[in-house]
Amino acid sequence: MTQAPSRPASRGGVRSSGVAGVTMLTATVPAVWGTTYLVTTEFLPPGHPLVSSVIRALPAGLVLLALTRTLPHGKWWWRSLLLGTLNIGALFALLFVAAYRLPGGVAATLTAIQPLFAVGLAFALLGEKPTRWRFGWGLVGVAGVGLIVLRGQLSFDLLGVAAGIGAAAALAAGIVVTKHWGRPEGVGPTTIAAWQLTAGGLVLLPLALAVEGLPAEVDLRAVGGYAWLAIVGALLTYPIWFHGIGRLPVVAVSFLPLLSPVVAALLGWLVLGESLTPWQGVGFALALAAIAAAQLNPDLLRSPTTSKGE
Repeated sequence: MTQAPSRPASRGGVRSSGVAGVTMLTATVPAVWGTTYLVTTEFLPPGHPLVSSVIRALPAGLVLLALTRTLPHGKWWWRSLLLGTLNIGALFALLFVAAYRLPGGVAATLTAIQPLFAVGLAFALLGEKPTRWRFGWGLVGVAGVGLIVLRGQLSFDLLGVAAGIGAAAALAAGIVVTKHWGRPEGVGPTTIAAWQLTAGGLVLLPLALAVEGLPAEVDLRAVGGYAWLAIVGALLTYPIWFHGIGRLPVVAVSFLPLLSPVVAALLGWLVLGESLTPWQGVGFALALAAIAAAQLNPDLLRSPTTSKGE
């Protein structure tokens, strides 16, 4: 009698600890992605967003395919192509276009609206009702990112703005559809990452060669930048990302990319010597609060008395 109540509590504690661990591990992925802005502007040859996208995705996908030795089958051929286009091809291309054509802060703020897209798509495809809690925190996250990265004279390029919004929509759709379809029986997140990185890279390859061609000069600095994006920004992170999508609520996952502009701003301060203002400090606090709050289910925060009554 005395020990019976402790069992469910123990299970709940283990489960809560496990979810927290998966959340923290998954959060490292958008934190790494936050280096993309610095690497793009400081290391890569200008004017080649599509080529940069292919170099980031395709080699990583082929390496993972060689490691997993598993190809899609049945309906997963066209599903992998669609998901690879959303999660990799369209996302990478639009992100690089936005990064090349807009100040990094403007590009980051546009992509920060992604959780709001995810809330609507999660309701349409997964039946996850949009709550005022997460919608409100989505607005807080956008405001926080805006305070972090928007400052001084801003120049807006229409194509860059469209690319930033498109990247947010592609990322939200990729997260939600990946969650909706799940994975084939016996297939792990590393294999899913291999399929999608390869598909996304192959979709972009002919377009990149036709529109941009290869950069005229690639120095050691650019090689290092491409290696960072391909190895750390894709090969190592995407298996973790798809593992997190499979284990966590989809809307909660959609808030984690808010870490990218936070990291981008911190790198600007630490590496490029950019100054941070008090308002940016407020922005950091708001963005991190939005990420943390989105991981919580407000229904679970009600009093135990209320829960028992129901």
